[in-house]
Amino acid sequence: MSTAAVDHRQPHADPLGARFGMWLFLFTEMLLFGGLFLLYAVYRSRFGEDFHYAASGLSLRTGAFNTLVLLTSSLTMVLAVGAAERGRERAARGLLSATIGLGLLFLLIKAGEWSAKIHHGLYPNSEELVAHAPGENIFYGLYYAMTGLHALHVVAGMIVLLAMMTVGARRRGESRGLRATRIETAGLYWHLVDVIWIFLFPLFYLIS
Repeated sequence: MSTAAVDHRQPHADPLGARFGMWLFLFTEMLLFGGLFLLYAVYRSRFGEDFHYAASGLSLRTGAFNTLVLLTSSLTMVLAVGAAERGRERAARGLLSATIGLGLLFLLIKAGEWSAKIHHGLYPNSEELVAHAPGENIFYGLYYAMTGLHALHVVAGMIVLLAMMTVGARRRGESRGLRATRIETAGLYWHLVDVIWIFLFPLFYLIS
C-alpha cells in the first residue's frame, strides 16, 4: 500500500493568524504615536497662540498634496491586494511598485519641505528659532520629531513592500492564498502609516 508523500516544507496560508499578528504589532505602533499625540495636545493647550503662529509658516498646499499622494498610495495598495487574491501576479507587482513610488514621492516632498525650513533657520536649537517664542520652539520640535518618525515608518513600509515583491518573484510555486496573505498583511502596515499622516496633517498644517 502506497502513501502520498507530503511536503512539510511547503508553507501554508494562515490569513487569520497573519492578520492577528500584524494587528498586535500595529497596536504597539498606535501606542507610540498616541503618546506623541497626547504630548502635542498638552503643549498646544499651553501655547495655543504660539502654535497657531508657527503653523502659519508651513505650506498648506504642500501638506495637502502630500496627503493626496499617501491617500493614492492606499488606493494602489488595496488594488494590489485585490489583484493578488485573483492571481494576477503581474498586476499586483505593478501596483506594489506604484505604491512604493508614491511613498518615495512623499519622502522627496517632505525632504524638500524640511530643507526649506532648515535653510531659513527653523530647526531645533537654531539661533533663529531660539529667538522666537517658547511655544514656537516646541511646535517645530514636535514637527520634526513626529513627521520624522512618520517618514521612517514610510521607509520601513517601502522596504516591506519591496520584500513582498522579491519573495513573490522567487517563490513561483507557492499558493495564491499565501501570496495574497503576505501582501494583505503588508498592506495593513501601509494603511496605518497613511492613517497616522491623516492625523499629523491637521495638527501641523490646519491649525493656522
